[in-house]
This record gives sequence, structure tokens and C-alpha cells, in this order.
Amino acid sequence: MLSGLLIVLLPLVLGYLVRVRHPTLMAGINRGVNVSIYVILLLMGISLAGLDDLGGKLTQLGGQSLLLCVVISACNLAALAWLSRRLRLEVDASRAVAGAPTSKLAAMAGSLSLIGVVLAGVIFGLVAGGALGEPLFAWAETLSEWVLYALLALIGCQLRNSGMPLRQILLNRFGLAIASVLAASSLIGGLLAAPLLDLRWNEGLAMAAGFGWYSLSGILIGDQLGPLLGGIAFLNDLFRELLAFVLIPLVIQRHAALAIGYGGATSMDFTLPVIQQHGGVACVPVAVVSGFILSLLSPPLILFLLTL
Repeated sequence: MLSGLLIVLLPLVLGYLVRVRHPTLMAGINRGVNVSIYVILLLMGISLAGLDDLGGKLTQLGGQSLLLCVVISACNLAALAWLSRRLRLEVDASRAVAGAPTSKLAAMAGSLSLIGVVLAGVIFGLVAGGALGEPLFAWAETLSEWVLYALLALIGCQLRNSGMPLRQILLNRFGLAIASVLAASSLIGGLLAAPLLDLRWNEGLAMAAGFGWYSLSGILIGDQLGPLLGGIAFLNDLFRELLAFVLIPLVIQRHAALAIGYGGATSMDFTLPVIQQHGGVACVPVAVVSGFILSLLSPPLILFLLTL
């Protein structure tokens, strides 16, 4: 198991060692991450099509992912509400960042498109599987592993070249506190949900360790535990992001730490525009630091937990 962990972590570490100075090359790496995510989710859909009793499995996938999300979210919201009362994090919506998108539907579009890619993979697998059979699903599994290695290397490179110095992260006590509470409460939720989902304790923890990074958590879990559990992890973290788009405008004025923290790893990218719009510029560095810490922590933590 440890050798498998090292094999998957090695691309992440190697990517993190690469310093990129040319903006054009960095833009190419960012595009490579996006393309890799779509390819792997398409292959995940193809693998799902190869499961016996697909209809029953999809029903199970939806129900279990919703249950997992409810349990983890309850722990997150309770812990972040407690933290919000203790952190004096001020917001000023009058100083919102200019140009921040205001349409929640537009912000959600990227998230929802990933569901479409998985569904397209399922449809393709059902249609092509009749002609190609088992070799198609074996090919999809092998190819997804190799694309995963490339994705991890690119993500490592992204994290290294994100422009976020370690000193800046460590000095932002608000971001550190929010990330720590969100991570701890998520893991507690995963541990509580594990027996409800008939999972081993470490699998429950791993399912909760995506911290909202649905495009990566589903891929890592699916590679180790199969496409069904990968789909549950994917939907669990996707539900978090969709709920965050609704929750942030409602609570950020009174409970800024809760609003920023609930977005998890997405607070540095997908949910950041909503945080900017409703919380003002003071929330931006806190959200970026919190999201960055959770993004850096999630991949190795998921892989480590799956080896236990």
C-alpha cells in the first residue's frame, strides 16, 4: 500500500519542484489541468457504465453522496459557527472587488458541466460497451491512471507557482484558523458517516478529505476504491460547492469565517468571486490562504488515509 501511495504522490512532489517563470507556459499548465480533469471524469463515467445493475448503483450513489454531504456539512457548520463567534473578521461589502461576477448561475455553470461530462461518459460506455465489452472498461481504467499521474504533476506545479509564499500563509492567522477548523470538522463528519455508509473508518475519512475539491477527490477515491465510491466523493464535494454559492451571500456579513470556510478548497478559486462580491476585499486574502492550505493538504491526506 505504501508503494502505491509513493507512486501516486511522486508526480505531485515532482510537479511542486518545478518553478515556472513564463506566463505562457503557466497558462498551458492551467489548461492542461482542466483538460485532464474532464478526461478523467469522462473515463469515470465510462467505468460507471460497466457496473452491474447500473440503475441501482446510480440510485445508491446519489443517496449515499447526499447522506455524506449532510453529515459532513452539519459538522462543518457547527464548528465554523463556533469559530465565527471567536474570530473578529470584519467584512465590508461596500469595498467589493470590481468586476466580480454577480450571477450565481454563471458561477455554478462550470461545476454543473462536470456532471455533464460524467453523464456523457456513462452514455458512451453504455453504447460502446455493447460492441467492445470488457476491454473498453479495462482500457478506461488504465488510461485514467496515467492521466491521473499527469494531473497530479500539473497540480503540484500549480501549487508551487500560485504566487502564495509560505510566509504569507503562516502569517494569516484567520486563513490558518478557518482551514484548520474546516479540515478537522470534515474529518469528524467522515468518521461519523463511515458506519452509515458501510465504509471502513479510514475510507470515511478519505471521502471527507476532499474539502470541496470535487474534481480531484472523486478521481483519487475512484482510482483507489472504484468508480462508485469515486462518484460518491465527487458528488459530495460538488454538493458542498453548490450549497456554498447559496450560503455565502446569506451569512458572510454576520459569520464571515463560516461563509469562507464552508467553501473549503474552492474558496481560492470557484467561490472566491462570490466571497469578493458579498464580503469585500478584506475577505479575499483570508479566503485565498484558507483555500490554498486545504488544496495543499487534500491530495496527500486522501492518499495517506487510503493506505491505512
